[in-house]
Amino acid sequence: MKNEQAVKAAFEYAAERYAAIGVDVNEVLKKMQGISLSLHCWQTDDVSGFENPDGELTGGIQATGNYPGKARNIDEVRADLLKVKSLLPGSHRINLHEVYGDFGGKKVDRDEVTPDHFTSWMQWAKENGLKLDFNSTSFSHPKSGMLTLANPDDSIREFWVEHTRRCRWIADEMGKYQNDPCIMNLWIHDGSKDTTVNRLYYRQLLEQSLDRIFATEYRHMKDCIEAKLFGIGAESYTVGSYDFYLGYGVKHNKIVTLDTGHFHLTESIADKISSLLLFTPEIMLHVSRPIRWDSDHVTIMNDDTLDLAHEVVRCDALSRVHIGLDYFDASINRIGAYVIGSRATQKCFLQALLEPLALLRKYEAEGRFFERLALLEECKSLPWNAVWDYFCLTNDVPVGEDYIADIEAYEKNVTSKRQ
Repeated sequence: MKNEQAVKAAFEYAAERYAAIGVDVNEVLKKMQGISLSLHCWQTDDVSGFENPDGELTGGIQATGNYPGKARNIDEVRADLLKVKSLLPGSHRINLHEVYGDFGGKKVDRDEVTPDHFTSWMQWAKENGLKLDFNSTSFSHPKSGMLTLANPDDSIREFWVEHTRRCRWIADEMGKYQNDPCIMNLWIHDGSKDTTVNRLYYRQLLEQSLDRIFATEYRHMKDCIEAKLFGIGAESYTVGSYDFYLGYGVKHNKIVTLDTGHFHLTESIADKISSLLLFTPEIMLHVSRPIRWDSDHVTIMNDDTLDLAHEVVRCDALSRVHIGLDYFDASINRIGAYVIGSRATQKCFLQALLEPLALLRKYEAEGRFFERLALLEECKSLPWNAVWDYFCLTNDVPVGEDYIADIEAYEKNVTSKRQ
């Protein structure tokens, strides 16, 4: 454990430095305490789930690596999630895919799933001070193929419509149980490996499916629709593109999900925030790290994530933006991957909140662009890390790199024993 007095002394110095440019670090810490990440359950087991844990991933889903110790059942997934929770400051949420239901060893097809299959999840979350979010699961199923909600086959399309309807019902029951809206995300992999001559047709089918899915109004859940640039095996055409979902979201007042790996690598996701806030009710973020493509690498504190956090804060949109993580790295310690990505995302939002926005905007309004740029540059080297260490200390979680030893101990005592 880091020297507590040293952490406090560094924080006091940082507080003085930030006060000099008009930033109250104690107010910043209060805001940080209220920022909850939605932690993706699928990092624990490489997106296997409990429906068919040994089955092949399909639908453009791929987890690379075979690091030992992946979770094999619901108890191990929950244990890993609680371990991650113990290493993160603040309070957070758990994001579940439908295939992580408590099926009790029985075969439950996806058009038969009910809230009963998630009752134990709701109880577990409540007992551990967590809230739940939810996702329909269209991939890794015999009826997935290349098209689900946009499939011309009426029977297959009906199967996935019913599945997604039931997922919204489950999400509403989760929200009701936890007395807090459950964020329900809809993403499908539908697309074409090679050139299609029916772009409009498949999008018409998807629109019709969505209209039927969203026909029922719920009070305790919020709908998100997630776009993607392309997927493995769907490189030429994706039905649910960003343009499609943006148009649908604006037309029907739905939340549009921005996954940072689902766009061209040179495209600024941060730049989309202010536009979406004008025309859609809220935004859902899936924070990841693409390298050359949507490779779902562990999130780190890089320029892309920093820019995203800064833009959310500059838009005063923390109450309208939900922050989730979405990566699955099987090449390193899975708990370590969780914690690195989660803490990196939190660090980015902390730095954004520590920005002297009032002074910067004053400079901009007065046309003092040298001063604006100079202050933006100086902010990069201000002692934000001392505020971060203090945030961890006051939340009774490891400070700095201390979490590494904690994860190594968990591996030695728990995950290494999984065969």
